[in-house]
Amino acid sequence: MTIERIFISTEAGGKQSEREQIELVAGSGIVGDRNFGLSKWPGQNLTLIEAEEIEAFLEEHHLPHDLTISRRNLITRGIRLNDLVGKEFQLGGVILRGVELCEPCSSLGERLSSLISPDVSLKMLIQSFMGKGGLRVDALTSGTIKIGDTIQVLAKQVKE
Repeated sequence: MTIERIFISTEAGGKQSEREQIELVAGSGIVGDRNFGLSKWPGQNLTLIEAEEIEAFLEEHHLPHDLTISRRNLITRGIRLNDLVGKEFQLGGVILRGVELCEPCSSLGERLSSLISPDVSLKMLIQSFMGKGGLRVDALTSGTIKIGDTIQVLAKQVKE
């Protein structure tokens, strides 16, 4: 139940850069990320995805090992993120709340299609990540998250 990789992107559709650690601001997200301070919808500022789901997709489609394809911020290993919807948990020095599943969108489908084949249906590619596309979370406290940090579900839920 650890953080394996961390990515941010400074602009929409821009290249992701890998980080050893990130600073989160409660209610605003990752300092330096393109979604910092945006609040069009809950969970917009930080996304997580399971390494195991990305690896299964890459293996199924005979693609090189590239954990950046999902464009999620945090790549986890050893935890079922779907189980964190509606729950509060601690990650490094930050308390987070799982808001909703981060279902795949058409831009993810287009990126995957360009890797596999333009003949592969976007709908099929998007459906292959339905229920496995990660988790949108809100930062309830500010602090640092770094590679190797563990996820701990809070037994007593924190009140806002």
